[in-house]
Amino acid sequence: MSGLFDLSGSVAVVTGGAGLIGSSLCEALADYGATVVLVDVDEAAAEDVADSIDGEVSVKIVDTTSQSAVEALFEDIVDSYGSVDTLVNSAYPRNENYGQRYEDVSVADWEENIALNLNSYYLTCHTATTVMKQQESGGSIINLGSIYGVQAPDFDVYDGTDLTSPVEYAAIKGAILNFTRYLASYLGDDGIRANVLSPGGVFADQDPQFVAQYESKTPLSRMAAPEDFKGAIVYLASDSAGYLTGQNLVVDGGWTIK
Repeated sequence: MSGLFDLSGSVAVVTGGAGLIGSSLCEALADYGATVVLVDVDEAAAEDVADSIDGEVSVKIVDTTSQSAVEALFEDIVDSYGSVDTLVNSAYPRNENYGQRYEDVSVADWEENIALNLNSYYLTCHTATTVMKQQESGGSIINLGSIYGVQAPDFDVYDGTDLTSPVEYAAIKGAILNFTRYLASYLGDDGIRANVLSPGGVFADQDPQFVAQYESKTPLSRMAAPEDFKGAIVYLASDSAGYLTGQNLVVDGGWTIK
């Protein structure tokens, strides 16, 4: 049974691999034998993450909103490793104004932030699946969603703090769910699976009042740690999920059941 989770010999590309969640996903995939290609725009952070992982990890500094850069990335990966077996989209590109309250978001910022993120997902998925379609083994696409792609934000958890849930985030994460379902339906005949991993709120030294308010609404009474998503990413990338596609795996401590 343990062999179902073995990723030895596979190549996993993780965008945003130097991020809070992405770094944990890279570690989990490497722990189970995958060769990990860590893609990020922050070279120093990416190198630090790669150095901390006991496994085969290569770092690629790439802007995933650039078509030419993404195409060159996957050409390089195929030249170096011969395949692309898993793509994990964990990057979250955004502009300098991202994070404003609803009343303050301009149409220009709305358009730019949605375009940056969804274009990044489309470019990487489209380019990776072009490679996967030529492989007998197909491949696995795993896009990072969110609980706020499944349901509306609970703004009570932000009371008394300077934090909010940006309106662009809800639109982006909701779109990712149906984009991934589209990929699953369209690419199934090519042996390509596409699923979403939707995290709940992750602890990152936020305002203590926010943390307390968030945790009070979670059945497990805590925010997530990055390590909480390791099992889910290995499952979705491995043969243990070989008959799973078009699904949204929500890892949220029970947040969405309340």
